[in-house]
Amino acid sequence: MRILVQKFGGTSVANPERRVQVAAKVTEAVSQGHSPVVVVSAIGRSGDPYATDTFIKMVSGIYSEVPKREMDLLMSCGEVISGAVMVGTLQSMGLEAVLLTGGQAGIITNNCFGDARIIRIEPEKILHQLEEGKVVVVTGFQGITEDGQITTLGRGGSDTTASAIGVALNAEAINIYTDVEGIMTADPRIVEDAKILDVVTYNDICHLAHQGAKVIHPRAVEIAMQKNIPLRVKCAFSDAPGTLVTNIQPDMAEGSDAISDRIITGIAHTPNVTQIKVNIINEENKTQAVKKIFKGMALADISVDFISVQPEKVLYTVRDELGEKAVNILKNTGFEPEALPSCAKVALVGGGIADVPGVMANMVEALAESGIEVLQSADSHTTIWVLVKKEQMVSAVQSLHKKFQLGK
Repeated sequence: MRILVQKFGGTSVANPERRVQVAAKVTEAVSQGHSPVVVVSAIGRSGDPYATDTFIKMVSGIYSEVPKREMDLLMSCGEVISGAVMVGTLQSMGLEAVLLTGGQAGIITNNCFGDARIIRIEPEKILHQLEEGKVVVVTGFQGITEDGQITTLGRGGSDTTASAIGVALNAEAINIYTDVEGIMTADPRIVEDAKILDVVTYNDICHLAHQGAKVIHPRAVEIAMQKNIPLRVKCAFSDAPGTLVTNIQPDMAEGSDAISDRIITGIAHTPNVTQIKVNIINEENKTQAVKKIFKGMALADISVDFISVQPEKVLYTVRDELGEKAVNILKNTGFEPEALPSCAKVALVGGGIADVPGVMANMVEALAESGIEVLQSADSHTTIWVLVKKEQMVSAVQSLHKKFQLGK
């Protein structure tokens, strides 16, 4: 069997017309000899009747502390509704289809409600239905624990579902359908000449996704990479080829005599973060002080990012909505923190950054020419991050995109 996993996001199944377009993609896959497994997200986005965020607001408006187990039960409903509607659409177009929930599809998770991790997949039920010639529709974003509790996989969980199923079934490919033409060098809403990337490596797209690019979830990429299954990010409403995600470096495929000199793959950004600064210069035991700072954050379930530990101070960021809580915790443990809200993290991502001199110099030069203050910076072999004020984020992304000629 030539198994093809096709994942369709909430906007792709938002109305009858779009669902017919989705069904046409599935029909095309069948005509090409594939056995499709179709993974669906909940219908629409926040505000739409059956969107996940709509369900959350419905309950949180009654009581803000609904247990996570019950929230997972509620949030799993959106994909079930979407899947049932999609089965109906496929059957109306002459395809025999069957719906499986995450649990029925054999997706076994831990019991971390709201952000569960997949332990394993037992794909026998999917394979049985495929062998009978049916299109299998699977609800994304959800699984089941060993003892039968329904869980959800966190934001972007439908991407994760698609990749995990693709790996478990040794699929020929995994297609992630969205409302954009593919993965781009920057957010096209910010950069007018942002370019669609024909090919990108697993490593680069993982870093772009972790740094704020929202086209695909990084966990999905990491899972597909385990078996080197090609991912393709495509538009559900066009025949554009989209972006191929693979382990092959762009322009270095077999038979190609072109050598890529692309240093930067793309630019990602994350707005609405607060920079926390804690002076430790007067602390007698600086190691213990640092430990106390981050232990306090961990105990309060506050995720920290952009960490810089220096002899005199500790810098890190949290989401804006957690800034006040983080400051209060630090004050209660004896520190006098400074907080700078409404910041944004901007990241240059590219496998070509490693060992290439001048990248940071060009980045700083571009930002300086645009009058943008760098509040904090860090780098790795594949990424350079800067923290800027939120009101300068758009200008920062635009100036860097132009400086590194990513639109050409």
